[in-house]
Amino acid sequence: MKALFLTREFPPYVYGGAGVHVEYLAKELSELMEIEVRAFGDQDKTNDHLRIKGYPFEDGVFKNSDSKLKSIFKTLSTGLHMNADHVEADIVHCHTWYSHFAGIMTKLCYGTPLVLTTHSLEPLRPWKREQLGRGYDASSWIEKTAIEMADCLIAVSEETKEDIIKYFDVDEDKIQVVYNGIDLKEYAVVKETDVLETYGIDKDKPYVLFVGRITRQKGIIHLVNAIKYIDQDTQIVLCAGAPDTEDIAKEMEDAVEEASQLRDNIFWIDKMLDKKDVIQLYSHADVFCCPSIYEPFGIINIEAMACETAVVASAVGGIKEVVVDGETGLLVHLEQQKEAPFEPVNPDQFSRDLAKGINLVIRDKALRNKMAKNGRHRVEEFFDWKAIAKQTKDIYQSLIK
Repeated sequence: MKALFLTREFPPYVYGGAGVHVEYLAKELSELMEIEVRAFGDQDKTNDHLRIKGYPFEDGVFKNSDSKLKSIFKTLSTGLHMNADHVEADIVHCHTWYSHFAGIMTKLCYGTPLVLTTHSLEPLRPWKREQLGRGYDASSWIEKTAIEMADCLIAVSEETKEDIIKYFDVDEDKIQVVYNGIDLKEYAVVKETDVLETYGIDKDKPYVLFVGRITRQKGIIHLVNAIKYIDQDTQIVLCAGAPDTEDIAKEMEDAVEEASQLRDNIFWIDKMLDKKDVIQLYSHADVFCCPSIYEPFGIINIEAMACETAVVASAVGGIKEVVVDGETGLLVHLEQQKEAPFEPVNPDQFSRDLAKGINLVIRDKALRNKMAKNGRHRVEEFFDWKAIAKQTKDIYQSLIK
């Protein structure tokens, strides 16, 4: 059996949880079957049963396009190029809407059964209009078309499954829930501290850590606004880059500058670090904070838990299935506006609640240590990539039969 993965992200071009998912799932599945990955980029590599080929964006063709629509046009063009190379696979498996048009073409042109993993859903990301303009209508249409014609949908959490049923015309029997996973050998506590030293982080004082992109979805602005309520001795480490838009980049800069007027222990690492460096930051953090306002799963939480770090996270989406409140971390309630979904009714109160949770965990060493050990145990029990790869292979086989 051979599966074809279609994805925007694949190493070395990974900027989010979906890219992490595809990397490790492809690696584990290649131990069980033949895997071909077609990605956005310039990759060209073959390892045993894993073949990886990149398809670069065509910049010149779209040089006169509207800046907000350029991403859509490039995505559609890349999807066509992915199918111009002959497809010989038993299954095509797509990840994120960027690959959905390519998957549609593979199913229609080659008759290949289509599997989609729903890492997020466009109807639940209205802020994407800031980034794409009317292109958001196009991305939503592409996603809807692909989801409703797929032979199987893999939801990364039970709540994501409920969202699929709510927003799309899909037979519930076509949806399977398969969690994200983690490499338990790679994500584990390390003793090295050179990354902390590089950025001037004091090893002898506690710190709260954020890792992620600067987007509305990740809620980082709410954490920055919470800094004024966090104990003064607690260091703030923000490993945050790749802003969605110039507007949110400016908003982030202004918020960090304002917070820095009150304290000098804020460390903003405004780039995406490699895994080794991030694992070191996880390992020495006292608390990992995930203030997302929308999160189908939240793979960063299991990364932190695997490195024995207590988590304070918003109680949204799949996070509620990952973080056990009071046992592996604390869940912070987020009351959202009905007229503006995924915006807090009271942003300041949400920031205060995040700070309250962070302060509580940092002040209580016994609680923090308990959460750290429980978190690692939970990851080992439920989020092993080898088991997830086996589940995925079984889904493929059921479709071929």
